Amino acid sequence: QVHLVESGGCSVQPGGSLRLSCTASASASDDHALGWFRHAPGKARVGVSCISRSDGETYYADSVEGRFTISRDNAKRSVTLQMNSLKPEDTAVYYCAADPSYISLVAGFDIRSWGQGTQVTVSS
Repeated sequence: QVHLVESGGCSVQPGGSLRLSCTASASASDDHALGWFRHAPGKARVGVSCISRSDGETYYADSVEGRFTISRDNAKRSVTLQMNSLKPEDTAVYYCAADPSYISLVAGFDIRSWGQGTQVTVSS
């Protein structure tokens, strides 16, 4: 199992930007796909974005396409989610996730490792 630590969550006004970061333990290295999920109050946890292990293939949920950008730095064992044009409906706890299978992250099923979550609040 991979140990994941998120950072960067805070409160921001609509239209603003935030950058979330997640650092993985040494065992993750570059052999895990990495991604972000979010859990809003009263709703199920859903996938936001993920990135494959080596070829940089990415997935974005329709709700964030064009506004969020995911990237990874294997040397730093990190994944970043740049969030622009934030909306109140983006308010949620954001979780970093890791799995050897990119498909598992896209599907949001049977994911092996999770971070503790970081709160993002978008409000005026």
